[in-house]
Amino acid sequence: MTKPLLRSLAGETLPVPPVWMMRQAGRYLPEYKATRAEAGDFLSLCYNPDLATEVTLQPLRRFGFDAAILFADILLVPQALGADLWFVTGEGPRLSTVTGPADFARLKGVDDIHDTLAPVYQTVRNLSGALPPEVALIGFAGAPWTVATYMIAGQGTPDQGPAHALKRDDPATFDALIDLLTKATIEYLSAQIEAGAEVVKLFDSWAGSLSGEDFARYAVAPTKTIIAELKTRHPGIPVIAFPRQAGDNYIGFHAATGADCVAVDDSVSAEWVARNVQPDGCVQGNLASHHMVRGGEAMVSEVRRIRDALSGGPHIFNLGHGITPDADPDNVALMIETLRGA
Repeated sequence: MTKPLLRSLAGETLPVPPVWMMRQAGRYLPEYKATRAEAGDFLSLCYNPDLATEVTLQPLRRFGFDAAILFADILLVPQALGADLWFVTGEGPRLSTVTGPADFARLKGVDDIHDTLAPVYQTVRNLSGALPPEVALIGFAGAPWTVATYMIAGQGTPDQGPAHALKRDDPATFDALIDLLTKATIEYLSAQIEAGAEVVKLFDSWAGSLSGEDFARYAVAPTKTIIAELKTRHPGIPVIAFPRQAGDNYIGFHAATGADCVAVDDSVSAEWVARNVQPDGCVQGNLASHHMVRGGEAMVSEVRRIRDALSGGPHIFNLGHGITPDADPDNVALMIETLRGA
């Protein structure tokens, strides 16, 4: 096994941790903006295998990351299940909502998602043949709770209030939606693996708004189900789980879910992660995204601090959240140079 990312995921502690960035193909790169303009709009870009392949490869050419992550969106699964999906410029995604049994009944079955998602699988196949031999290919999906929050509210919300309300007021519909999304996510990620993804990642971006029994039931349990089934179908496939802003719930998340790696956001310190999470397996993170905007000596020292704090076990260097559109590509280059140059 020569790919550094796969070695870290297998539990090796490397002298220099592999590095990639969430949203590394994206709006901070001029070449991305040009390709997106060619596609016409965001969803057209996601569903155009040639152009989605191109934007996935752009940051590798520029920065030499250790992994490529498929260019797609977590909301393609609800669209494949029959939800209407569109993007409002400057505001983000909008979906038709699921707020009761009648809305849920209009959704398609799990077996029907592949017609819509076929172009995504083609992008994975394209990338599998195009990547340098040392670069790993990551597929991904949104975790059921996070995807459900968008489907219930019809958009992103600050506190996921509509999803919490449905969970409380109509638990039958809510649980049915989580179950459907769990099964669909298994099929979606399995198809990505069959197309050539070497690692898959589950983004639970809103896990932090779950607590206590709800965290166990709606963040841990679906993730565990998805991972167990993927590993049954595809023995040896590594899975990265990212229950963002889980706080103390990061502790034990490896064991509770079967994840090979737990990604952590920047609301916890690397030193805390080294003590509380890394003893259980590989960790990923967790430079604050604003450093990609500001750069300078503060970024350099923070990169070194995180690298050193997590140098005692398997670690994949990444941000604590996705890179932002106002990031400076020169700061990305400096981050990698700092990480690898020591």
